[in-house]
Amino acid sequence: MALGVNINELVNGKVIEWERLEFKKGWNPEDIMHTLCAFANDINNWGGGYILVGIAEQDGRPVFPPEGINPNKIDYFQGEITRLGHLISPNYLPIVQPYIIEDKHVLVIYAPAGDMRPYSAPESLGQKRGQNRQYYIRSGSRSIIAKNDNLRKLQELAARVPFDDRINQEADLNDLSLGLIRDFLQEVRSDLFEDSTTMPFVDLCRQMNIVKGPKEGVRPLNVGLLFFSHEPHRFFQRSWIEVVIRKDEAGKDFKEKYFKGPLHQQLRESLSFISSNIISERVVKVEGRAEAERYFNFPYGAIEEALANAVYHKSYEVGKPIEVQIWPDKIEILSFPGPIPPITAKILAENRRIVARDYRNRRVGDFLKELHLTEGRGTGIPTIYREMKENNSPAPIIETDANCTYFLTILPVNRKSNQESNQESNQESNQENVKRSLNEKNLNLLRYCLEPRSKAEMLKRLGLSNQTANFRRHIQPLLEQGLIERTIPEEPKNRNQKYITTLTGRETI
Repeated sequence: MALGVNINELVNGKVIEWERLEFKKGWNPEDIMHTLCAFANDINNWGGGYILVGIAEQDGRPVFPPEGINPNKIDYFQGEITRLGHLISPNYLPIVQPYIIEDKHVLVIYAPAGDMRPYSAPESLGQKRGQNRQYYIRSGSRSIIAKNDNLRKLQELAARVPFDDRINQEADLNDLSLGLIRDFLQEVRSDLFEDSTTMPFVDLCRQMNIVKGPKEGVRPLNVGLLFFSHEPHRFFQRSWIEVVIRKDEAGKDFKEKYFKGPLHQQLRESLSFISSNIISERVVKVEGRAEAERYFNFPYGAIEEALANAVYHKSYEVGKPIEVQIWPDKIEILSFPGPIPPITAKILAENRRIVARDYRNRRVGDFLKELHLTEGRGTGIPTIYREMKENNSPAPIIETDANCTYFLTILPVNRKSNQESNQESNQESNQENVKRSLNEKNLNLLRYCLEPRSKAEMLKRLGLSNQTANFRRHIQPLLEQGLIERTIPEEPKNRNQKYITTLTGRETI
């Protein structure tokens, strides 16, 4: 039975941070037990981690090709992991799965964050059970004994399970969609996708760690409902994204659209909507340079990162949607509540790289990373700044209030783009004035000249003789207004001269 991740991306640290991966060249039961205990305690709410037995490490990174383990001992190792889990208090059972990587057998141990923190383990396997127990936590890529402030923090986390990792007592197994789960597994290229057609649904959900409870009372976790139910808002009030387009600075002329459904679907659909309806590219030719300048009114990468961060970090206990307000001169992305302490309004204002010590939605983040909808810890804000800078846009504004009740990201419009939009708006207004000044004969002539026509053909179309006075009265004004143009502009009197409707003329008709 496979795990619900792409094993190749996992071992290369592409979807799970290196701090949550521990590589073991061989079987070392005492170290493995301490690491299991540390991942179960999950002091930073990262969501646990993975131990990969059979792969050596150097400076916290895997060494390839893998060393591998003896396939004849895999069953023994799996039994030993169960025994080690019973030595941890409270008892703790990880999920174990053998894999073959580069023709070598390895054992992948998925150690999700536990529900009954704090967990302790014997300092040594040589001691009697219950003697000299320690609380282990992760510090970077190492498992260490929790002491002083870390021990106090761990004890404060007792029975505090992040909301997205809690059992939802209002839902049952039927509220999860097999189709959505299979779509996810297929997209992330998990080996579990093939097994999902034959294994019992409850076993599939347990393997993905989106349900918990005894056999007779299995219930979904909140994260399972957020990603794998068709209507998460049935369980989490107003858990959707609202996009409001304000057409003027007063905000009175607007249209709004709500994006509901599984979190990853609402995120993708709202980004697609913004990309199609809001983002526009400008291409400006620079004299003396072969390459033109290209920039957007709003860079997509900054919007994507800011909105993904809002989905990742908002509280789904709070009945408030994510709000995206799109103004002519800026985009505002608002979510509730604000960042988790010790991050403050001052830290947000003064720092472009912020690494949180604690996370509100440890499981939501994992699923978004698997889908490549967000990056690793501490990369969101730097990415927003970088994308805005590369687009020659003003720096973003990222703020919260003194009590961290909200999180607001403001992306100002590219100033050149805004100026050109105003110019285009004026041009459109001028075009409307031009259109109002045209009669039906003029419009008929513009339609006729969608293909090149000679002066004689144009005047004949109007029922007029081919005379200079008729040309000056009916064709010359269209030339001066830029509604038609000569096909041989460098030789106005060329006998093969013809006239064709310009882009401006096409827009006018």
